[in-house]
Amino acid sequence: MPSRNRTKLAFATTAMLMPLFICGSLISLVLPAQAKDDTLANPDNLIIEGVPPVPLSVVSGCEKYTHFRHAMISSWHPTRKEMLINTRFSDTQQIHHLKMPMGARTQLTFYPDRVSGGSFEPGTGDYFLFSKDRGGDEFFQFYRYDTDSRNATLITDGKSRNTSGRFSKDGKFFVYNSTRRDGKNNDVYIIEPKNPKTDRLLAQVKGEGFSVSDVSFDGKKVAVTEYVSINESYLWLLDVHTGQMSALTERKPGEQTSYQNIRFSADGKGLYVTTDSGSEFQTLCYLDLASKKLKPLTSDIKWDVQEIDLAADGKTIAFVVNEDGYGKLYLMDTSTGKYWAPKGIPLGEVSGVDWHKNCRDLAFQVQSSRMPTDIFSLDTKTEKVERWTESETGPVAASKFSEPELIKWKTFDGKDISGFYYKPSTKFTGPRPVIVVVHGGPEGQSRPGYMGRLNYYLDELGCALIFPNVRGSSGYGKTFLKLDNGFKRVDSYKDINSLFDWIAKRSDLDSNRIMVTGGSYGGHMTLAISTFYPERITCSVDVVGMSNLVTFLEHTQEYRRDLRRVEYGDERDQKMREFLQSIAPLNKVDKISKPLFVVQGENDPRVPASEARQIVDATQKSGIPVWYLSAKDEGHGFAKKRNSDFQFYSTVLFVEKYLLGDKSSASQSASPDKEAGGKP
Repeated sequence: MPSRNRTKLAFATTAMLMPLFICGSLISLVLPAQAKDDTLANPDNLIIEGVPPVPLSVVSGCEKYTHFRHAMISSWHPTRKEMLINTRFSDTQQIHHLKMPMGARTQLTFYPDRVSGGSFEPGTGDYFLFSKDRGGDEFFQFYRYDTDSRNATLITDGKSRNTSGRFSKDGKFFVYNSTRRDGKNNDVYIIEPKNPKTDRLLAQVKGEGFSVSDVSFDGKKVAVTEYVSINESYLWLLDVHTGQMSALTERKPGEQTSYQNIRFSADGKGLYVTTDSGSEFQTLCYLDLASKKLKPLTSDIKWDVQEIDLAADGKTIAFVVNEDGYGKLYLMDTSTGKYWAPKGIPLGEVSGVDWHKNCRDLAFQVQSSRMPTDIFSLDTKTEKVERWTESETGPVAASKFSEPELIKWKTFDGKDISGFYYKPSTKFTGPRPVIVVVHGGPEGQSRPGYMGRLNYYLDELGCALIFPNVRGSSGYGKTFLKLDNGFKRVDSYKDINSLFDWIAKRSDLDSNRIMVTGGSYGGHMTLAISTFYPERITCSVDVVGMSNLVTFLEHTQEYRRDLRRVEYGDERDQKMREFLQSIAPLNKVDKISKPLFVVQGENDPRVPASEARQIVDATQKSGIPVWYLSAKDEGHGFAKKRNSDFQFYSTVLFVEKYLLGDKSSASQSASPDKEAGGKP
């Protein structure tokens, strides 16, 4: 997530853009970094089991699909029309400075690990703050980068997990969350970044789900969100002077309400929030701080308002609506409540709205199936749209990439399930093999966007891609969101089985050649499908997935354990424990009958590497082909390009051997000059 310049420093701690699915690292025997002349050397940082040497012919065939990048807005400069952006020029994403639309991207940070955020001090912009972890461990630290000296200074303790930072509007202080006190509870801290010695505890909380949301215009109050689950959260008002917190929303037995996207009004009398209170969807509302009453502002929009940002003068709100997976930009006049969709916005998924302090220029990001994430700005006075970045897509014709088709099918209980279907190149004939990619979360949502390496499967191997949004996915209302909770977990597996029925009825798809894959919770779904419906798939690729929800809950980092219990069920309850054990892929491993590829992060704080190790060990005993890949310097997904590329090449081998049946790429295509290669 990009930062919101003056008020917010948002650092990505959740979903990450990965090579095919979400990626990770592993544990096992390290093979020597040696290779024959015709194979790729195994890097020393990778741990590899069962994966055959990667032929250089595969590398040369699919390497061109690895040369793409994305650009995300981090922060406007407070006094100049310049910005910090987040993009990658070597191995990991770093912070860059951009002085003008389509100007040179000057790299400012140079770390082996990915750098998140990047928020200018809102007064003069003589420094900015950024966040970084080590090897994907997600124990984020804040740093101050002085633009004149180009020196970076650590301003947090270097040990705890520090997140959700927000500047005061004048830049005098920075408020953030930290687990420093006990490693679990997400307390609120305050610091003057120019003087790290001022760092102190502002408010002690009880819970892992607290996060700083915004600082009032006068700097006296902080809005704090208490996240319980995606369905339930509460709002608090924190007094900066006294450290006292008062509840803004109440707990009502049997009722769950979600609050997201919090902004103080300019006069400090209220908050602009998105909430599903009284609605199926996240609606933009105004919360009066005195009466604590909500006033809906977009109740006629029957989709989620997914993000908002308020101009510094408080007169205009920019917000984005998730319309069936597509993000659409709107502007609202706060004095009248009228809103409209500005013209000239590029087609695609809009996100990352960020007002300049001049209250005129609005930055945002757009991506589509044929365009990686790039940055644009809108002059809200003239409606002029300017493009700030044009990210490279490598030596491939992105304009010819497959456009997604929104599909729907009936599932076992009559409900409509939807997803996005990417058709392979028309040069392929006959029913095509299918790769089903299940999103993580589980409260995530597959949305149409740039496929990156996945385009190789479409254009060079002739595989179809389907991204289902099974029950429990966000974007379709709070009732749909709850349909997979606790004892209902298996129903989401059944939605995938119903997708297999839909595939079997299609003349353009081959139901005898289906691979299922996914990352994080999508990895768990992959393992679950491999044990519940093994006869319906040809092979599977599990990336950082949970093989047993009981052992996962017992070993995930303490700061997130209770949050996950709300979704999956509390394994300490005997009935729930028995149920989770009964559906655990690890306890049904005898049902796995098709080849399996497992990728897991060795430093993963979310899904411990033990989840991958135990399913691999158990499956190996059955004699089923099992491939295992790990990187010692990664966490919940491969963030480094060199590791993502190796995963890509290895998965191509897996797909060609087990999904395509070792048939050459050329034999699958009507084109005589088809390149060899492949992988997600």
